[in-house]
Amino acid sequence: MREIKSTTIYFEGSGRDNTERVLELVKQRAKELGISIALVASTTGYTGSLAVKMLSGMEVIVISHVAGYAGPNTQELTDENRKVIETGGGKILTTQHGFAGVNRAIRKKLETYQPNEIIADVLRIFGAGMKVMLEISMMTADAGLIDAGKPVIAVAGTHRGADTAAVVIPENSDNFFDLKAPEIICIPAPGHPLFKK
Repeated sequence: MREIKSTTIYFEGSGRDNTERVLELVKQRAKELGISIALVASTTGYTGSLAVKMLSGMEVIVISHVAGYAGPNTQELTDENRKVIETGGGKILTTQHGFAGVNRAIRKKLETYQPNEIIADVLRIFGAGMKVMLEISMMTADAGLIDAGKPVIAVAGTHRGADTAAVVIPENSDNFFDLKAPEIICIPAPGHPLFKK
């Protein structure tokens, strides 16, 4: 059986402080693997605007929160960051979250969970970023901005900024269980025993 060796970087903490290091690791690993597309989750556009600068030479697709996520008729992606992303050659996708949408409305109204929110909660066991990376890869494939089955690198985080990156083989939502994340580039691991030494 063939095997490969790869390094995963574990961060002691999660969140925005890791963002630049995550993007450095993404750039390095993308070059090693010949991957040309980076999917970047970004709420206000901070991470997305940084990504278009730091990942030059890659196609950067920034996935924002759906309009109305933070409140009726709101969009959290700032106009300033949108301009930086688009001027820097990045694309922006704003669409229904893969693990939310109408099913979240059912939970809120009828107080009962639906399968997609259960899947999201299970993925959060591995960290918020892992759930988001798989979700945005599915959303981007459904929008036709990337090809299903072709490796990309996905970037996400916990609340704000980036702290997680992985190689993802995306699939459309109707083939969700064929989606793969064969390599974790970096991920937060608070509570890891080695951090206690």
